[in-house]
Amino acid sequence: MQSVFKLLGALAATSLLFAAPAIAMPTASAQFTGADGTDHGSAKLVQTPSGVLIQAALKGVPEGEHGFHIHAVGRCEPPFTSAGGHFNPDGRKHGLMSADGPHAGDMPNIHVPASGLLKVDVLNTFVTLEPGKPNSLLGGDGTALMIHAGHDDHASDPAGDAGARIACAVIR
Repeated sequence: MQSVFKLLGALAATSLLFAAPAIAMPTASAQFTGADGTDHGSAKLVQTPSGVLIQAALKGVPEGEHGFHIHAVGRCEPPFTSAGGHFNPDGRKHGLMSADGPHAGDMPNIHVPASGLLKVDVLNTFVTLEPGKPNSLLGGDGTALMIHAGHDDHASDPAGDAGARIACAVIR
């Protein structure tokens, strides 16, 4: 009799597993372009329970440490000032190390090897891909991913003294 109950329990659990609807996580993508039109790779953005996971595959980016941010406007017209400042829906100060920060678009620096090729995953816990939320990357004027010539000091306001914008990618 005990084995019958075990079997019924297993069948019930299995039917619940198959009856549960699949939860599709929102996604977006972006193509990096240099100011001269050079293709610098792509990124896939995936909504997770903890924020947005940005999976970037970069190529032809100069060796070294570079600021990597989300900018407030989904336009990438060279010299990429069209992308506006950092995405900052909460009106905070710049910098992951700032007491009054960070901007939602502030992220850790990326470290590109001599080959110029880099695959990197960055989790941004301050943003979402859910439409209608104030911190959504897909609302209003859109948003863009930006790679800067220099590293972000994570403190200087408004942009971390990261230098020129060398590659831009509109988030779609």
